[in-house]
Amino acid sequence: MGRAPAPDQPEVGRRYRIDRPTLGVVVRDLRIPADHPGPGDQVPLFDLPTTDGGRFSSADITVRGRPLVLVFGSLTCPITEGAAPGLVTHHRRYGDAVDFVVVNVREAHPGADVRQPRLASAKMANACALRSQHGFDFPVAVDDIDGTVHRAFGTRPSSAYVIDATGTIVFRAHWSNRLAALEDAVRAVRSGEVPRRAAVGETVRALAGMAGPADVTLQTAGRGAMRDFWLVAPPVGLFLTVSRVCRKLSRRPEPPAAG
Repeated sequence: MGRAPAPDQPEVGRRYRIDRPTLGVVVRDLRIPADHPGPGDQVPLFDLPTTDGGRFSSADITVRGRPLVLVFGSLTCPITEGAAPGLVTHHRRYGDAVDFVVVNVREAHPGADVRQPRLASAKMANACALRSQHGFDFPVAVDDIDGTVHRAFGTRPSSAYVIDATGTIVFRAHWSNRLAALEDAVRAVRSGEVPRRAAVGETVRALAGMAGPADVTLQTAGRGAMRDFWLVAPPVGLFLTVSRVCRKLSRRPEPPAAG
């Protein structure tokens, strides 16, 4: 297996638990540094509690001898929201041979109703809500409040990895809502093959696809979440607002026919 996450320092954990996204966080989310875990690397060591009272660890991958789809996400992440139905479908199709686990990380867009957890119990509660909201029929693991495991992979809000039965990463999606590419990789490892594409970015498509899901997550997060989009990334705030208006207009009922 890969290296264990480095020992925590209080200041690192404090910086991780953002009350609202900043421009620096948004910019960092748009790229993956070369030294972050990716295809060909052993998965970093982890051992996390799950919402059902169990635990899931990196050692379980080789013990079970099954490939793993590992997805990071949160209750207030539009990318996670958009990916969730596809993850459920993929699990139904391939769960007989491939394990699926979602790791609940820091809230991407906290608001008045869903705040950034400061206690492990609050983070567990958010993870339970995430699993319930999407009907995940597979484990949801919970990172610690300092994001030790999340930071070991890179703190992008919702990335996805396919890991083979030896614990080697064979596919990485920068954004978990790139579901077609993820399914191709899952289908390959289930058949004992190497995925055709080892990594996929498609940032523009991923962000464009979050418009509808953002309505759900921002409403869940509560007051302040949409404001933060406008403060930190005005083009994204404008895009989400225009998309919302267009969807409302398209749903307007046609007037009754005269006569």
